[in-house]
Amino acid sequence: MVVVKKTALGRGLGSLLEGAESSPVVSAPASVTAINEIPISKISTNPFQPRTNFDVEALEELAESIREFGLIQPITVRKIGLSYQIISGERRFRASQIAGLETVPAYIKEADEHGMLEMAIVENIQREDLDPIEVALSFQRLIDECNLTQDSMAAKVGKNRATVANFLRLLRLPPVVQAALREGKISIGHAKCLLSLNDVSQQESLCRQIVAKGMSVRATEAKVRALLAEKPVREHTDAAQNPYSDKINRLKEISKASVNINKNAKGEVRVVLAFDREEALDEFLQNVEKL
Repeated sequence: MVVVKKTALGRGLGSLLEGAESSPVVSAPASVTAINEIPISKISTNPFQPRTNFDVEALEELAESIREFGLIQPITVRKIGLSYQIISGERRFRASQIAGLETVPAYIKEADEHGMLEMAIVENIQREDLDPIEVALSFQRLIDECNLTQDSMAAKVGKNRATVANFLRLLRLPPVVQAALREGKISIGHAKCLLSLNDVSQQESLCRQIVAKGMSVRATEAKVRALLAEKPVREHTDAAQNPYSDKINRLKEISKASVNINKNAKGEVRVVLAFDREEALDEFLQNVEKL
């Protein structure tokens, strides 16, 4: 007889936004009464798995624990013909493979594809340490693929609609900023500040400053307020009205960068060049004498 230890795993969704710890109690899925020992060779991973990154070092640590104590918490699978597909517990499954187990304890549950997606996402959000973009993408998949509203989806994951909406807003950030958030280079607090800017080049430029200078969220908020206070200079098609228009167009052509011109309340004019990669900046610096 296999004894299942109920444990509290990971952080809850709320802690990602608010820093609050939660420890859901893991129990056997509804309608499942028995634990089965299933050969690892007959188990495949979940195509609906919301987690895209598995920390190798953390998997090795879990594998070492499994070698010593065995897999305490069963995974959950569904049966497909003579094989099985993971519904939840892929991290434990991967660690068991590393540990060299031949079989793993598992609950067998009936589920269609929508059910697979819902259970995998909810289980991961409640138990695993998904990064904020993975959470946001998971929410979006539930909405798109299961035809859910934000309200109904919020009810499924046990969160209020505002929390869900805040995560979904993260998907509006440009790829450069999303990558920094996923890698932990900036926090959700920083990301929320950047969302206040409508200009993508400003978002990317400020994101790079945050990473390079280690700016706090408060400092970022102040920088965003300053940027929002700047008034954009009106562009004129008539060269007589704007004698610099030709030079600005030439600057855009040579720099291959986004060029923004802003004017603050003191009348000071600022020209901002935003490069999408360092190579473009190097090439521009080499061509400066052509201006």
